[in-house]
Amino acid sequence: MIDDFLTGDLSDVEEALRKAAAAEITPRFRQLAEHEIVEKNGPHDLVTAADRLAEAHLTASLTALLPGSVVVGEEAVHADPAVYEALHGDAPVWIVDPVDGTRQFVHGEPGFCTLVALAHRGEVLASWTYAPVPDQLAVAVRGGGARLGGEALRSGSPAPGAVLEVAMSHPDYTTPEQKRALLGLTEPGVLARPCGSAGLEYLDVARGVLDAVAFSWEYAWDHAAGLLLVTEAGGAHLTLTGEPFRITGGNSLPFTAARDEATARRIRGLLT
Repeated sequence: MIDDFLTGDLSDVEEALRKAAAAEITPRFRQLAEHEIVEKNGPHDLVTAADRLAEAHLTASLTALLPGSVVVGEEAVHADPAVYEALHGDAPVWIVDPVDGTRQFVHGEPGFCTLVALAHRGEVLASWTYAPVPDQLAVAVRGGGARLGGEALRSGSPAPGAVLEVAMSHPDYTTPEQKRALLGLTEPGVLARPCGSAGLEYLDVARGVLDAVAFSWEYAWDHAAGLLLVTEAGGAHLTLTGEPFRITGGNSLPFTAARDEATARRIRGLLT
């Protein structure tokens, strides 16, 4: 069933993303009322009405497109952590981050996106990264390449000897131990900065305008779509043990995704 779905016309998924954004996200951009913004686990972990309503919209539309599928969404897992266990099940799973970059969204900045990935038995099979404000959509299908606005994406490789530009976990979201691991990225030849929306950082790696990312958390909704996008554009990802990142968890962190395998190996070496 899922193979037939993937070989069919996936434009219905794109339409579902655009409709959810048009209905629940863009009308609230720079228009959020105070009561529509809530702290989840502290002042740096916010959720808005746009997050909740867009996830509900996508949950209904995506499961209708693929009968028998389930949704693992950031807000649903926050309400019931047991929802996350669907990643280990046999049903096709839609992994949804309705507003990736909520902080930027709350501050009225355009650096946010909606992330959707389709996975089965721990393998990401397709992904969609949609930035509503510039109306940019990147799509990746396992074994079928990655595209942005219909144009093929190729990550390429950094120029020999060039300073590597890396987006890393934001200090507000890291423990002291994680900060120590990320200190490896302060060596000469590497220019590291705090990340914004993870989904848009992955897109920049796939486009070849950012050399790598280094992240210290493993929630599937932040990484599933972007990792497939980078891989299908020619990039690579590695955890500290040298293995690819697993969306089902249990990864050795931090991990990196980079424009090519050589860069991924170099960044991994700096994180150990």
